[in-house]
Amino acid sequence: MSDRERQSPTPRRPLPYRYAEAYLSHGPSLVALLVVTATAFLVGVRFYVETMPAVPTLLWPLYADSPTAIALVTLSLASLLPNLGRRLREAPINRPLAYLHTLAFVWLVKYGLWTAVALNLRPELYFGFSAGALYDYWFIIGTHLLFVVLAFAVLHYGRTTRGALGLSLSLLLINDMIDYGLGLHPPLRYEPGLLLAGVTVGLSVGVVALAAWQFDLLSDEKDSQNQRTVA
Repeated sequence: MSDRERQSPTPRRPLPYRYAEAYLSHGPSLVALLVVTATAFLVGVRFYVETMPAVPTLLWPLYADSPTAIALVTLSLASLLPNLGRRLREAPINRPLAYLHTLAFVWLVKYGLWTAVALNLRPELYFGFSAGALYDYWFIIGTHLLFVVLAFAVLHYGRTTRGALGLSLSLLLINDMIDYGLGLHPPLRYEPGLLLAGVTVGLSVGVVALAAWQFDLLSDEKDSQNQRTVA
């Protein structure tokens, strides 16, 4: 990545490097962000608590989509803790982390966008300016769009591999089959039908394609010769 790309937003790096560097390379801001994401995870799980007992335990990560996205990015961000005091571009890079960062990215982007789409397919059930709608529509959409911002931050320290991209696509499509084949999609005020199911599958393919384009690839040569690990 060139110095110019680090300093300016580009299609592959929509979030300027200087902002990611400022928040993710310094202890207080990184820890604060981890506290925020951990809290968001708990709040997200609360949304699913009433319906989770009806879902097999092993499927919870694929049922509670947004909490899973937050859990993945929390782990991704936590991998930066050993790098505090150094530049963000010096963060550890290896194959397992490439899988983690890729999964975090695709889950964040997919379910950040999915939520906005799902609520706007039947806006009469959500949209408004009442006290309830301020939370159920505006707050929910606003916070989920922040998922995408977090995903763009991951691009500045993460890498991907072909295996990570393949695994991500497989898991997302399995998730879609569980959501719409078994009826275990996130709770909605309407039956999703074929339209939302089709949009969801399209998002799965689209976010993996986006990850393949936006991430730098951890090549076999880099993996064997230029890994940056924390001693």
